[in-house]
Amino acid sequence: MSKPPIDPKTDLVLERVVPVPPRLVWRAWTEPEHLMPWFCPRPWQTVDCRIDLKPGGEFYTQMRSPEGENMEGGSGCYLDIEKERKLVWTSALGPGYRPAMARVHDLFFTAWILMEPEGGGTKYTAIAMHPDEASAKRHEEMGFQDGWGTALDQLVEYARTSL
Repeated sequence: MSKPPIDPKTDLVLERVVPVPPRLVWRAWTEPEHLMPWFCPRPWQTVDCRIDLKPGGEFYTQMRSPEGENMEGGSGCYLDIEKERKLVWTSALGPGYRPAMARVHDLFFTAWILMEPEGGGTKYTAIAMHPDEASAKRHEEMGFQDGWGTALDQLVEYARTSL
């Protein structure tokens, strides 16, 4: 499986080998009831999730802060899907490839989640591709490495105990 060309100025990458097989990583990413327990770093919670797992299908999450405030966690459109290997979606499009509505807080990016068998685990690569350096810097300053890394730790914990 090939990764997209990475531009260090506009793309953020998180890569790790995790001790769960790709089939469990896949289930954790593609089944709403299994995505919600781990998707956002605690003490935040994912309180709603919609997954229409097909190109053009919807990927949507809603999060709740520790203070009880709800906010959209992610909204987008799947672009490419390869079972137990690859998920690609973008926040720049909504379901059915409709252009997303721009809002002040939006951060448009295309996400790649790549899963490759390695030993008894998975080589996990998450890539967030941005349209420009300013967007990538904003995402990095929002805590991309810590946030996505913590969520991955939570995915592994959940997969090992609940899947």
